[in-house]
Amino acid sequence: MSITAGAERWVDEVARLTQPAKVIWADGSRQEYDGLVEDMLRAGTLIEMNQRTYPGCSLHRSHPSDVARTEQLTFICTRSRDDAGPTNNWMAPADGKERVGALFRGSMRGRRMFVIPYLMGPADSPMSRVGIMVTDSAYVVASMHIMTRVGRVALRHMRAPEDFVAGLHSLGDLSPDRRFILHFPEEKLVWSIGSGYGGNALLGKKCHALRIGSWQAREEGWMAEHMLILGLEDPEGRVTYLAAAMPSASGKTNLAMMVSALPGWRVWTVGDDIAWIHVDAVGQLRAINPERGFFGVAPNTSVKTNPNATTMVRANTIFTNVALTSDGEPWWEGMGTDPPPGLVDWQGKPWSPGGAPAAHPNSRFTAPVTQCPSVSPAWEDPQGVPISGFIFGSRRSRVIPLVFEAFDWQHGVFLGSAMSTETTAAITGQVGVVRRDPMAMIPFCGYNMADYFGHWLNMGPRLAKPPRIFRVNWFRRDEDGQFLWPGYGENARILAWMVERIRGTGKAVETPLGFIPTPDAMDLSGLSLPRERLAQALAWDRAEWLEALGDLGKFYEEFGGRLPGPIREELSGMIRRLGG
Repeated sequence: MSITAGAERWVDEVARLTQPAKVIWADGSRQEYDGLVEDMLRAGTLIEMNQRTYPGCSLHRSHPSDVARTEQLTFICTRSRDDAGPTNNWMAPADGKERVGALFRGSMRGRRMFVIPYLMGPADSPMSRVGIMVTDSAYVVASMHIMTRVGRVALRHMRAPEDFVAGLHSLGDLSPDRRFILHFPEEKLVWSIGSGYGGNALLGKKCHALRIGSWQAREEGWMAEHMLILGLEDPEGRVTYLAAAMPSASGKTNLAMMVSALPGWRVWTVGDDIAWIHVDAVGQLRAINPERGFFGVAPNTSVKTNPNATTMVRANTIFTNVALTSDGEPWWEGMGTDPPPGLVDWQGKPWSPGGAPAAHPNSRFTAPVTQCPSVSPAWEDPQGVPISGFIFGSRRSRVIPLVFEAFDWQHGVFLGSAMSTETTAAITGQVGVVRRDPMAMIPFCGYNMADYFGHWLNMGPRLAKPPRIFRVNWFRRDEDGQFLWPGYGENARILAWMVERIRGTGKAVETPLGFIPTPDAMDLSGLSLPRERLAQALAWDRAEWLEALGDLGKFYEEFGGRLPGPIREELSGMIRRLGG
């Protein structure tokens, strides 16, 4: 491999700090991956699964205190606190390096230090970017093999000797008291210690692709978003590409890999979690999936909810914190089968019904994109796919209708900035609490979110034809707590309406919220859903919305004068339209 002087210099500095027994440069080969797996199987950090039914699959068990993203220990380290903004934890760069540098000092003594050059994005794409990550975890190296493009392909994409995001990771002693994830966006640098969990340790993912990536994107004039990308093919064979922002564990992967229940329509998967979006020479937004693997939530993934994912994970997959059957196969709640006798839980203990879940609620699978049966033929197009619509979706049992469309780009950005969601097990903390999550980016934006809203607003005038923007909520419930919409493959009916709106043919009625489908706008053929139930899912309540907008105004106050004027205007306009 051709290693730049800048990369060698940084790796040497890290080695002096962490003092590893050996330094190994990852080459990304299959031989290297297989060797890592064999080493971990011997060491007991991986467990081999049934190779007849799950060839190439293995199980990793995390420390019980290390099973989700730790947002309270995640910091943005900018010189100015205001540049990080009120929604991020902030630490001064000098303080962070002094405090956490002490934890890194000698942290790899007696361990191997792996150096992982990796490429985020397709080979030969002008949208792709390079990272170099250092870690003492073989599990992380193997996972990065699946999630990114490792080795020579990364090094040849460096545009300059220092053109890489530097990531330093060490397991440390896995103590939550000595666990930190620090981001230095002005230096394109990430430090992570004390965690082996994917969201904290696979630095190419949320750390690089979103927190550092969003800073880079603003500087360079593009967008780094927590979004899936899918192509919806109509019965005539035309494909329309949509990008959707949804908080973790809110159905992004299920939507990205959906098997359409609407006859004649098909979903093609480009990505399930992150989108890098650029404006091309003619003012068209184009998106790439910077990853090459899926790091999906296992619980409730089943043949009913996501048949493509259940097929995809049957080979060459690393499972994390799922249960294990006596036959050496993975099992989790919501899989669609009863728990078999002899089940071992995610901590390796015999499991019996009536107690805690057998699989951790945030247990995961890490699998290659290419194994997905619905993978798009264009998923690695170096120029990206053309985005015609954005979807903002979150988990809300009340207030938000099933679907509606923004009036225009500015109104759509406002709707994204107004998003709130009910929390899930993907983060450490209480589940089911409503919290603000603009554009599903509150845990991932690497700078002041007021400036982030401004960046979105500024993209609009650069576009020849701005994508339509939609708000969705599959999770609306009735008075008895039952879901009003069946979801999963039936969501294709909602996507088809969006495509019709993009083409100028979809029926809608104008409301103070935006454009809502008329009662006959969506194709319900073959679906046993009474029209009155659909009407209930699409309904909205004036008093509820005025109360919600009052809370939103309090949230905006956190940003002070930094909040863009158009966002304030949209809030005032919606309150006025509602008669408030």
